[in-house]
Amino acid sequence: MQKVENKKIKEEVSIEDMFNAGAHYGYSKTRRHPSVSSYIYTTKNKTDIIDLEKTSVQLESAKEFVKGLGARNKVILFVGTKPEAKETIKNIAEALNMPYVNERWIGGTLSNFTEIKKRIAELENYRKENKEGGLEKYTKKERVVMAKKMERLARYYSGLVGLKKIPDALYIVDAKGESIAQTEGLKSNVPVIALLNSDSNIKNIDYPIICNDSGIPSIKLFTESISNSYKSGQMSIPTTAPVK
Repeated sequence: MQKVENKKIKEEVSIEDMFNAGAHYGYSKTRRHPSVSSYIYTTKNKTDIIDLEKTSVQLESAKEFVKGLGARNKVILFVGTKPEAKETIKNIAEALNMPYVNERWIGGTLSNFTEIKKRIAELENYRKENKEGGLEKYTKKERVVMAKKMERLARYYSGLVGLKKIPDALYIVDAKGESIAQTEGLKSNVPVIALLNSDSNIKNIDYPIICNDSGIPSIKLFTESISNSYKSGQMSIPTTAPVK
């Protein structure tokens, strides 16, 4: 019972929580994208201050969408390759048993998923063979060559192991920095939830959350909230009563 209560508490993010995490820090006014002008509260020392009340509304909208995904056990692909986001993306995605990209977005991950799927399968098969001793049939030289190739594949595809189809949604930290992922999501009709700062274009993003997308506390706060909303959705799934 206590665990359920804790999850509900963590799911709520107050404006004070956002402020304490530094979520209100935008970039300089000169970098502001016109599409976010109405989300700026004020400009202080030439730096935009984000209106956290409006950010809160955006977050709630994203959370409701994610809760619905959780209730249907849908797949979210977590994306964040900037240094400040890598660890949070990996930890939260793994905790949810979701795929993630925290090294580099490989062009075609969504738009050419058939080819990406082959590379994921190649990595999976190698790991399986290695675990079961199946690599013994190769010469030492062949094993060295394979190991180097798999090391490269592992760097970029480890987080995608287990992904069998195009995900049902993307969660992106820094939509501007991950513009290729965001564009592929749009072209593949995959809904995009994204953290983005005052220099970003919020058009064509289904669930934008305007905030400091470079601060670790801010990234962690919003990503954990999205994660907990997914868990909340999963908990809402009615259990089937046993047949008597």
